[in-house]
Amino acid sequence: MQAQWVHYRTPGAPRTRDGHVNLSAPAPKVNGKPDLSGIWQVEPTPFEELTRLFGDVGALAVPGDDPRHFTKYLFNILADFKPEESPLRPEFNDLIAKRSQVLGLDIPTSHCLPGGVPFSMLLPFPTKIVQTPGLIVMLVEGDGTTRQVYTDGRGFPGELSPQWMGSSVGRWDGDTLVIETRGFNDRSWLDGLGHPHSEDMRVTERFRRRDYGHLDAQITIDDPKTYSQPFTIKVTFRLQPDTDIFEWYCAENEKDRKHL
Repeated sequence: MQAQWVHYRTPGAPRTRDGHVNLSAPAPKVNGKPDLSGIWQVEPTPFEELTRLFGDVGALAVPGDDPRHFTKYLFNILADFKPEESPLRPEFNDLIAKRSQVLGLDIPTSHCLPGGVPFSMLLPFPTKIVQTPGLIVMLVEGDGTTRQVYTDGRGFPGELSPQWMGSSVGRWDGDTLVIETRGFNDRSWLDGLGHPHSEDMRVTERFRRRDYGHLDAQITIDDPKTYSQPFTIKVTFRLQPDTDIFEWYCAENEKDRKHL
């Protein structure tokens, strides 16, 4: 992983005798709750499973962008469903077919737009979580976006303006952080294949820091206008210690899109 301040020792991190961070050490706590602060990156799906689901993804690899290191949900958010059991409503089949023909060429991130939720955190780039009393901030390196999750007891405002990342409030359920997000626009994709969503989509995320080095996430998509039933994906984020994230900007002079 490319980053700045590589090998800068994370203060207070538990270490083994050889100086490496002990990723299996107990999760740290602050004010009696797990501290989710850190640099996290989604674990890739095993290559064998990727090959079974999508064929030779290695053929799509280019320098700095290797699909063999992606999570399957970045390719297809409905990867756990058989095609005939897909909850996508039939009226959106033609849209998916059109988008899949060009292999994600028009995905919003290729136009310097945000990835949205949960797409942004499924990208093969780190996300920095900063946990403070009443507020958790997520800095997403992959598309340069920021999420604010309010944990001070507030609810959603009476009127939500449609946003790429939505509006998020969080609460603790024991040692699990539960984040409810609403107020999306309908412009982001849920995956590289192009699965859509409506402005009525609601996303519920449950984050549990299993130990020092692993953050388990359960993400549920509920969008009755687009899907016949809610569905859930489960991923694990792996701590990236002794490093930090880069800034990221995608400007009008970008020249990557034509190579996708």
